[in-house]
Amino acid sequence: MTAPAPRFRLGFLTHVQGRDDDPVRVYRNAQELFVAADALGFDIGWVAQHHEPGGGGGLSAPWPFLAHAAARTTRIRLGTAVTVLPLEDPVRLAEDIAVVDTLSGGRVEIGVGSGSSALEYAAFGKDAARKRRLTSEHLEVLRQALSGGEVRTPGFRIQPTPGDFTGRIWQGVFSEPGARHAAAAGSNLLLNRAAYGHDAPTDTVQRPWADAYLASWDRPSRPRVGLSRFVFPARDRRAALRLIGDDVHRAALRMADGGAFPKGLDEAEALRRFHTFYGHPDEIVAALGQERVLPVATDLITQFNPAVPDLDAAIRALELIATDVAPALGWRPAPAPVPEPVGDVA
Repeated sequence: MTAPAPRFRLGFLTHVQGRDDDPVRVYRNAQELFVAADALGFDIGWVAQHHEPGGGGGLSAPWPFLAHAAARTTRIRLGTAVTVLPLEDPVRLAEDIAVVDTLSGGRVEIGVGSGSSALEYAAFGKDAARKRRLTSEHLEVLRQALSGGEVRTPGFRIQPTPGDFTGRIWQGVFSEPGARHAAAAGSNLLLNRAAYGHDAPTDTVQRPWADAYLASWDRPSRPRVGLSRFVFPARDRRAALRLIGDDVHRAALRMADGGAFPKGLDEAEALRRFHTFYGHPDEIVAALGQERVLPVATDLITQFNPAVPDLDAAIRALELIATDVAPALGWRPAPAPVPEPVGDVA
């Protein structure tokens, strides 16, 4: 009898997008995804930070959003994939993280990256040419603050006193040297849903990055590899395409204008470039079974971006991921916490 695959954590990522200009509805719908995922047993929910309108997502301030999600959920962990760290004051960011972590009962994880928008850097008065150095400098300060240590001046520590963030800091990378750098820093690894600028399949490009990261890890704790993938199950491939095909194609054409993809892509090539897993759950399970990075991943982070399905379709897709796709790959939901007794017991 074949032994079951080791359990990985199951996550979902939202870029907080909608088809209309009503931010209240867009934000409420994104909150409903956290509520649904919490009930379905997802281990962690992630949000992406985007400052530029139309730049791939609608959430510029993730920590107020995650504080609200914490109040509406009971067990799901809450993270950013990613916070654009060079555009943040790392001490202020650490304070926000510590507050949400305290309110949520220690459920926060923080993913950071350098971002890519020159417009955002200009708006924040930062030099985009220094983004890698700024990321490293700010991450060092952020780690010190979240460890409860003095930051920037003797006697100053953030409040509330942070919990133990060992193993809860992640870095998004886009190269093998970046993966080695994340390992040297003691950060968990976040891999994007697509390898922009490469013609080879995303998992072919990224597997050497993951291998380099694991080979470079020299800490006593277990390294974590978070694998973000576009996963959209539906009744069949045709039904899935009706909900995601046009969005993915349009996004690929926009990215081609910026040089990330070749120009003139058709829909099929756009789906390949975004490394999309779609269709009936059985088809997705079979395709993910061939995914080259998944065997070394500790976290599978599913997302629908750049598609923008309506709320009902998104929740249905989350249900199919949690009930049909992930269990077939070896995932099991963590046991629900036992509620504390309330009041006196007669």
